Amino acid sequence: MSGRGRFPVWQAVLGASFLAASAIVYWIHYIVFRDLRNLVFYTLMDVAFVFVQVLLVTMILNGLMSWREKMALLNKLNMVIGAFFSEAGTAILVLVSSMDHDSGKFAERLVVTRDWSAREFAETRRAALFHTPAFDTGKWEVGKLKVLLESRREFLLGLLGNPNLMEHESFTNTLWALFHLTEELAHRHDLSALSEADRRHLAEDLRRAYVLLLAEWLSYMEHLKKDYPYLFSFAMRTNPFDRNAKVELK
Repeated sequence: MSGRGRFPVWQAVLGASFLAASAIVYWIHYIVFRDLRNLVFYTLMDVAFVFVQVLLVTMILNGLMSWREKMALLNKLNMVIGAFFSEAGTAILVLVSSMDHDSGKFAERLVVTRDWSAREFAETRRAALFHTPAFDTGKWEVGKLKVLLESRREFLLGLLGNPNLMEHESFTNTLWALFHLTEELAHRHDLSALSEADRRHLAEDLRRAYVLLLAEWLSYMEHLKKDYPYLFSFAMRTNPFDRNAKVELK
């Protein structure tokens, strides 16, 4: 019979030993002092305090420690996100935004500056998620996007294989949307002979990946502004939506 789910024997023995030791100490206390009333009184006080200990240690202190560990993990994940934008994300944004005929209007809202507040980031992120790109499916250069995504396919798969990314739900959703788009394009060998229904389907997949990527890029920019000013300076000078951005300082 499998032992899965059974209480470990060593823990049962250890627990029984502790209970026996406690009973012996209580018995010695009674033998020496012959004061059953105080013994029962302090025993009940100790038992009552156990619930306070559970509240303080298990719920509050462990909760704070878990929160700190999660913040440390998310900080490390932001390094992974930075690598993603360096290797693939920014290039995808540049290419897809060039296919969006409304990107010129919306790009003005994506010129992040040092003066941006948390509220501005949140509002722009919300607007990005509801942005409706104007893709001209009859003229779009989706073939270039297919080549770009396929060249980064192994990189995206490597990121999806990182179990820690499950703690960053929005970024994981973005990766899944990009990977789905990669698969959709990879299985179409002649992108110039697509039906209108197929073009609409691909346009929706592209829109989903694009808006999620925009929102994630804004979150990453906010993180850099808050914690890494020197990286934020470089990110502003290479902002793919700022036509006046130049990496060289004047």
